[in-house]
Amino acid sequence: MKQPLILEIKGNALDDGPGIRSVVFFKGCPLSCMWCHNPESKRIGAEIGFEAKTCVACDTCMDVCPEGALSRDNPFFIDRSLCTLCFKCADACPSGALSRIGTPMRVDEILARVIRDKPFYDTSGGGVTLSGGEPTMFMDFTGELLQRLKANGIHTLIETCGLFDIDRFYEIVYPWLDAIYYDIKLINSDDHARYCGVPNETILSNFKSLYARYQDGGVPIMPRTPLIPGITDTPENIQAIVHFLSTCGVHEARLLPYHPLWQEKNLKIGVALGGHAAEMDQWLDNQVLDRCRTVFATAGISI
Repeated sequence: MKQPLILEIKGNALDDGPGIRSVVFFKGCPLSCMWCHNPESKRIGAEIGFEAKTCVACDTCMDVCPEGALSRDNPFFIDRSLCTLCFKCADACPSGALSRIGTPMRVDEILARVIRDKPFYDTSGGGVTLSGGEPTMFMDFTGELLQRLKANGIHTLIETCGLFDIDRFYEIVYPWLDAIYYDIKLINSDDHARYCGVPNETILSNFKSLYARYQDGGVPIMPRTPLIPGITDTPENIQAIVHFLSTCGVHEARLLPYHPLWQEKNLKIGVALGGHAAEMDQWLDNQVLDRCRTVFATAGISI
């Protein structure tokens, strides 16, 4: 069974499903959205991160690095062409400025972490959300984890970009789900390929299939659209999304307001900024959110 790396298990989460939840963030995604709010989750392998504001300039890391990959003359401190990801620097760093991004965890290790909070799930109507990254990249692992969670009476939810083999999903993952949050970012496939790295025909087709099954008594599925300035929040794209959801029979959706915090995360993993519109440096304008809400509401889709 293909074992993923886990970025983080976040407890006491209130924004990733009903009630109080634990969110398991997987590393690795088949998309490469330029605005990704978790850019450290894109690559499937382990990475090393550096936060300059946390560094105390003790130089301990430089002393232990066998490749000489660390220097304050480097644009991101780490010369990643030299780094072999031995993580000796991160282990030695006293301030936590250097850190390993992505840790292998077995299903039983994850279960042991999240089951401690089961009283909070039971009291609040919460549970465990699998997010990322993209959990469906590790279908067998994800299916086993969900099955173990259900065996312990824990509500399960998956957040997905929708790019997966639908037949394997129905067989391995779907039987153990209580809810699905499904991102619909762009309707035009060329735009989706430009901004997310891949076309979207499979994503839209999978949504139609899953929503039809929900209407027939299957797992509830919630479409979500992140409002990215000048990309997904344009009147043309919002109208196209509303039309698509209406043809599927959708009556409820969610809009995810944009924030620019991904830019700082990119710097942490050594990715230079640039190539994005100036408005992406700002938080979403509430007037834009209201405009998008109105388009959805006019079509009979509540937000």
